[in-house]
Amino acid sequence: MAGLTAMEKKLAEYKCNTNEAIQLKLVRFPEDLEDENTTFNPEYSHQVFGDDEVAFGYKGLKILLYYIAGNLSTLFRIEYTSKVNEKFDCVEADDVESKIREIIPPGFCTNTDDFVSLLEKEVNFKPFGMLLHTYSIHNEEAGEDITYQIYKADMTCPGFREYHERLQTFLMWFIETASFIDVDDERWNYFLVFEKYNKDGATLFATVGYMTVYNYYVYPDKTRPRVSQMLILPPFQGEGHGAQLLETVHRYYMSSPTVLDITAEDPSENYVKLRDFVLVKLCQDLLCFSPAKLMQGFSQEMVTEAQQKLKINKQHTRRVYEILRLRATNMGDAEQSRSYRLDIKRRLIGPYKKKQRELAKMRRCLRPEEMTNQLNQIDLNLQREQLEESFQQLVSDYRRVLERLAQA
Repeated sequence: MAGLTAMEKKLAEYKCNTNEAIQLKLVRFPEDLEDENTTFNPEYSHQVFGDDEVAFGYKGLKILLYYIAGNLSTLFRIEYTSKVNEKFDCVEADDVESKIREIIPPGFCTNTDDFVSLLEKEVNFKPFGMLLHTYSIHNEEAGEDITYQIYKADMTCPGFREYHERLQTFLMWFIETASFIDVDDERWNYFLVFEKYNKDGATLFATVGYMTVYNYYVYPDKTRPRVSQMLILPPFQGEGHGAQLLETVHRYYMSSPTVLDITAEDPSENYVKLRDFVLVKLCQDLLCFSPAKLMQGFSQEMVTEAQQKLKINKQHTRRVYEILRLRATNMGDAEQSRSYRLDIKRRLIGPYKKKQRELAKMRRCLRPEEMTNQLNQIDLNLQREQLEESFQQLVSDYRRVLERLAQA
């Protein structure tokens, strides 16, 4: 902080990282309120507090956002040890409360007693909509199998609109470019994951995560469901719930004759890896993906069967083929390894060939010096290096999918 004035140094002490200041909880028992192990923090807060993810004007700032585990009734409170005042040369503290109020729906608690009173009524909460799938995951810490259920809901379910308003607030903290959807549009579908747990002899439900899917119209009489938002809440991440949710949603739409295929809106890298795993799992038993047919190369039969039976589009089917062919290929065999590498690189080289076609057109209309500038931008050796890097990265990603599949 060299060169800063005494006042600037003093003011710098009143800057708080909002990713650290925001404290989130999913509360099942009153003792969870004081248990630091149940607290988790956002990955992002820039959509509420700006790109710097900083709140000014406080020391020891804590923004408490506690949710009852099932129905997500909310406790919101702000705590701090010190706040700037008129002595600080007319600077004002950020209005943290107003910023949070913009994203959480009204009706939240501001004191612990009211929140605990609501917690006692949690036994009455039941999941919304239609049950699609039940599964169990072994919990090492608890030494038992935990049961989970996936439901499909819509805005006609009593209480679901208010519940969804609370649920979607988590998007702001865990999806980098999140936005709230228009829930009055009936083309939205909602898929919810809940954990069943026991409390004082009663069975209760805790929110685990959810997905929203928009049903686009495809001429003349089809729909194309597009996954818009998907979030597994941090306490449940890494346990396999994302794969269970995506596979359940996929199977739900597979049964509909009006669905053409299933896509995703601006998928993240992690979502693509998850989708790879789920689609390979679904496709591996189709006859068109038998080892013998995989070694013959990508075929129209694969495209047709995957689309008709599993609602998978051509681009995703090609990726499934490449992963399953890797499993069928002996990479220690020089001929099989070379055949696989060339097959993948023929697809990867597409953008480079497009650039070469554009250059061929340019030769007919550019002056020699302009053409030289364009050619200088294309280093063939560099292209070959980039192509090899892309291939190796793909193989690495594909191997991780196959490793997970072997453990499933």
